[in-house]
Amino acid sequence: MAVELVTDQEWNAKLESNEKVVVKYFADWCGSCKLIAPKYRRLSDDERFTEITFLEVNAETNEVARKSAGVDNLPFFAIFRNGEMVEGSATSKEENVIKMLEQLN
Repeated sequence: MAVELVTDQEWNAKLESNEKVVVKYFADWCGSCKLIAPKYRRLSDDERFTEITFLEVNAETNEVARKSAGVDNLPFFAIFRNGEMVEGSATSKEENVIKMLEQLN
């Protein structure tokens, strides 16, 4: 499954229409965000996580989405189940993201 870039205008609809969601919050200037981007895309294609919707949000331009996860550093990852946030963490380690994804399975 591809990673989908979403904005504040699409935010609530995406959370409501997908049971399991992981979101990567990033900024264009964030070096660590750029480094983890290919790993995040690879995880979106991982057979273990086919039931999870992978989203990306530009934290600088999407205040509603950013505040809904309490983003305090970048890159920041959050997992949602049925529209409710389960966990959020500022990390640039792939293994931490995998642990979050495994919580949704």
